[in-house]
Amino acid sequence: MTTNLQDLSFDLASLRAAYAAGTPVRAVIAEAMRRCATDAHHAFIHRLTDAEIEPYVAHLDGVDPASLPLYGVPFAIKDNIDLAHIPTTAGCPEYAYTPGESAFLVQQLIAAGAVPLGKANLDQFATGLNGTRSPYGACRNAFNPDFVSGGSSAGSAVSVAKGWVSFSLGTDTAGSGRVPASFNNLVGLKPTIGLLSATGVVPACRSVDTVSIFALTAADAQAVLAVAAVPDEADAFSRAAKPFGVDFSAGPFRFGVPRPQDLNFFGNDAAVELFAQSIERLHALGGTAVEIDLTPFLEAARLLYEGPWVAERYVAIKDFIDAQPEAVFPPVRTIIEGGKTKTAADAFAASYKLKALKRVCDAVWKDVDCLLTPTAGTIYRIADMQADPIRLNSNLGYYTNFMNLLDYAAVAVPAGFQAEGDAQGLPWGVTLAAPAFKDVPLLRLADRFHRAQAALSLGATSAKLADTPAIGTDLPKGSHTAGTVKVAVCGAHLSGLPLNWQLTQRGARLLGAVQSAPEYKFYALAGGQVQRPGMVRVNEGGAAIHMEVWELPAEHFGSFVDGIPAPLGIGKVKLADGSWVSGFVCEAVGVEGGTEITELGSWRVWLARAR
Repeated sequence: MTTNLQDLSFDLASLRAAYAAGTPVRAVIAEAMRRCATDAHHAFIHRLTDAEIEPYVAHLDGVDPASLPLYGVPFAIKDNIDLAHIPTTAGCPEYAYTPGESAFLVQQLIAAGAVPLGKANLDQFATGLNGTRSPYGACRNAFNPDFVSGGSSAGSAVSVAKGWVSFSLGTDTAGSGRVPASFNNLVGLKPTIGLLSATGVVPACRSVDTVSIFALTAADAQAVLAVAAVPDEADAFSRAAKPFGVDFSAGPFRFGVPRPQDLNFFGNDAAVELFAQSIERLHALGGTAVEIDLTPFLEAARLLYEGPWVAERYVAIKDFIDAQPEAVFPPVRTIIEGGKTKTAADAFAASYKLKALKRVCDAVWKDVDCLLTPTAGTIYRIADMQADPIRLNSNLGYYTNFMNLLDYAAVAVPAGFQAEGDAQGLPWGVTLAAPAFKDVPLLRLADRFHRAQAALSLGATSAKLADTPAIGTDLPKGSHTAGTVKVAVCGAHLSGLPLNWQLTQRGARLLGAVQSAPEYKFYALAGGQVQRPGMVRVNEGGAAIHMEVWELPAEHFGSFVDGIPAPLGIGKVKLADGSWVSGFVCEAVGVEGGTEITELGSWRVWLARAR
């Protein structure tokens, strides 16, 4: 049995189904190559020939499709990332070199069954957010070729949006993995810095660069991340994944939104309405909006180009730009050569300033689980961008430039289509951000947000999001959040009471107030520096006790339990709905000398009366 290949969507679920139905991998790759050959958007710098692709397809001969997570999945590679024996240009033909081996993470993807089809166009030396700064042609938007595609990972995004490949690799220093996603109706994952290896990647600002992933769905981006996120000993900036702690994606959760005075849509009224709708969509998913001051974030963003970090761009290609400055696009050359004048004193002063700003910005995570911003306030026509390349490009980075400097993870996700104005009919997107290593919860929430929009298309194709599985649909019924433990508290650990810090300092968050089953006696225990209650389960004479359920990162559960003094401990507490949760229990002998307060049913009520 085979599939109608011309109608086949290249999302991972559709490809898996096609392969399971017996569709030959060579037929799928041939169809992908046919689609890529129709490129009129300047998405590719180099499309692989039949002979160049053959080794990657031959690698899959006789292999069970179910045995490899990315079996037969076509993908594109931004042309500042190495693919063995194919020139790497970084958008500059005079700079080109031919690597003997692929970048470390490309090797991981190929080993998992993915098939590279081409090297994608980019803003030269990954310097730009618009996609027009390339001698290989300005990369055109997948929906309207008069508009920018977003950059610098321009061709990476367009190749996925047009349905030519399943996913692509970009890079992101200032927003290059997010802005093109917004402009082309894609999910764009900007992972935690160092999570994906940079070995074999031409750097822009090496200390704040990351490889990024463009995909049709958040589930696809997560599948690629799972394969690619392998620590690399050869990369000094590589970081192993850490437990992400509390998973806020299923709700309830708190999300930060910029104050009205901090928002800037650059005259795009359609984007104003779409952002308001995005806030309401998160409300409907269980989120509570918390207004935040974006000023320190924007101040940090200015350091990326106005501060000494621009010197990293100069260091990356110093020998080349000094020898052949005329080979570099004028806007790119202006930016990179600005790094020549930066001093060590400038670098230290700016690093101190960034450290102080990060302390201020990080304080927001005490109040919110994630941050919601526009990805870019507006979009521009190619002609307008080329007429005013510096100012308009800067506008596109308003919400993106601070992310890597502050070491945050971010996911750009589609938020609808503009209903009016010059860009009517073009997609627009928002970004969800959180601290480093929160990539998975962000992707899960992005998936829910994406699917809350009725009948969205996948990229610029005719395929529908509703036909693809959501993240987590393959989990067994009743599965709990990975990496966390729910803990019910009834006394001094309640929010606002003396020991609540033992939860909050471990990254716990409040899920809500509950009642226990009416099977407990409740006591104010005698002694101790901090007054505590004790709950004892009984066969008769019990009552429902007011409690709070907190979600605690599993890696901190042991230290939390270790600090609990006798006669208290953690056991299973039965709740009013019949479910059981870990919570505080008390040995029966421990209530001797205490005061029974069962009839009050609440530690807060007891404290109020005891004053």
